Amino acid sequence: MNAAAALADLAARHWAFERIENGLGAFLAGDDAGDAILFRESATDYARRDRAAANLLSELDQLPRGMLNAKDAATHALLERELRLIRDNFALDAHLRPSLLPVGPDFNTVFFANAVTLTDAAAADLYVERLSRFPAFLGDVRANLLEGHARGIRYPRIVLEAASRSTSAIAGVAPEASPWFAPFAKSPIAGSPQLARAVEQALSIIAEHLIPALRAHADLIAGPLMEGARETVSCRHGPGGGDWYALLVRQFTTTDMVADEIHALGLAEVSRIEAAMAALAGESGFGDDLPGYRHFLTTDPQFIAADSDALRERVEILCKRIDAKIPAYFSRIPRITYGVDVAPEAMSASLPPAYAQPAPSGGASAGIFWVNGLVEKCPTYILPAMAVHEAWPGHLMHIGMMAELDDLPAFRRNGAVKYTACVEGWALYCEQLGIELGVYATPHEHFGRLEMEMWRACRLVVDTGIHAFDWPRERAIAFLTDHLSLSPETIAAEVDRYIALPGQALAYHIGGLRVRAMRKRAEKALNSRFSLRTFHETIMTAGPATLPVLDDIVDAWIAEAA
Repeated sequence: MNAAAALADLAARHWAFERIENGLGAFLAGDDAGDAILFRESATDYARRDRAAANLLSELDQLPRGMLNAKDAATHALLERELRLIRDNFALDAHLRPSLLPVGPDFNTVFFANAVTLTDAAAADLYVERLSRFPAFLGDVRANLLEGHARGIRYPRIVLEAASRSTSAIAGVAPEASPWFAPFAKSPIAGSPQLARAVEQALSIIAEHLIPALRAHADLIAGPLMEGARETVSCRHGPGGGDWYALLVRQFTTTDMVADEIHALGLAEVSRIEAAMAALAGESGFGDDLPGYRHFLTTDPQFIAADSDALRERVEILCKRIDAKIPAYFSRIPRITYGVDVAPEAMSASLPPAYAQPAPSGGASAGIFWVNGLVEKCPTYILPAMAVHEAWPGHLMHIGMMAELDDLPAFRRNGAVKYTACVEGWALYCEQLGIELGVYATPHEHFGRLEMEMWRACRLVVDTGIHAFDWPRERAIAFLTDHLSLSPETIAAEVDRYIALPGQALAYHIGGLRVRAMRKRAEKALNSRFSLRTFHETIMTAGPATLPVLDDIVDAWIAEAA
């Protein structure tokens, strides 16, 4: 077997293993194995994955890389990265410190339910069987948390308090009004006799098993895990914390940048963006009073929608206006579409102002651009920047395109969640592209774009400040308050997110700067031969990748175009 064929075989075996180990990922990829178990989170599961990764790495290391073409070289680099991350995370017992907020096990079950479309009785029966397995999934997470606690791993008190409130709120809904029952209500055959038995079973499972399991999860967080909870917020405090943060920085940025370097970059970017904001404040009639302009934006009621329905309608209109601009800037667009919806109020306090839920591959349901159910967290002047980031041409268009890249190995086209810097970097680039698209209609909306950029630059400072330089929560909140016009509640929730998800927030601005640099490099090298539509296609059809691999792909396109 030649090197290319051997690599293709390894990539296929890796995905075959992944689609079983990560059932939710396979479902979202449209390559559902039909297994009732979507989440495998026991210590035994993690040990099995570590052994499998070690075996595949051993085979991969024996391949002669010099005999691979550029496309296969990218596949080799990405496969090696994914396998090594499995091993590195297991070596640091990452499964004993699972995320609790804002993306915890409860959120994952809701995320799955939101993506389900029940088209027939067989789909409903499989969905009910999957619901019945969620309590066991929560039990595995409980065992991991207790084992980690026994080994000295302690969560910050502020994270535990917020996670307990969030889970309790999710578990406090009536079964028939819960997100897990929603697939039956929105089914194209809702009310049909075909669903009658599944409806009855689902309500029973939700009421008698799932909601009690979620309440037990909330009680675990508020009870045993709270014993000895840390008043400090850096993840470096505790067993292996320093090594864990270093791994997370490398994992999320997909670069070799270290915390000191990222912190310095963040401070420089904050200064650059603040100068641009000050100039816009002057253009908006506030002279050199940037704090006064921020105060106006955060307190004037004209920037808050009347209610969540009004907010959703406004975003829908905005997105349709953006969609009309897309063909002029993109030569290839995905087949799948998307819709706009409002997140349940019970979950909204711990969620960002907006997020994207990509459509499962196969076209059974559309993607969803979720906006926060608390309208004060979504001031209208940031809506255009949020729309181009989360919907089209941002996440929902990008990830929708990835799902159609049949020429890439399955693990690559279905791996967006593992490449935050690439995916978020593209979305931040789209915020800048929004200027060319003409989506910012007022000075306040232009300020909203700068606000979003400042937000991501501040993350470089605050995430490293908290986890590498021991900033207390109050200092992180004060830094964001000094540089952003977001509400105090939103700023506090953001800081708690950085505390709870170390390193993840670093990917955004680092990725955005890198994609913008790629475009500048291409424009300079190609001059009149530069095609913006082709540049966009090159990025979007690369699939999820590390930033270095994406650089290589763009450089290869530049060389070919020249």
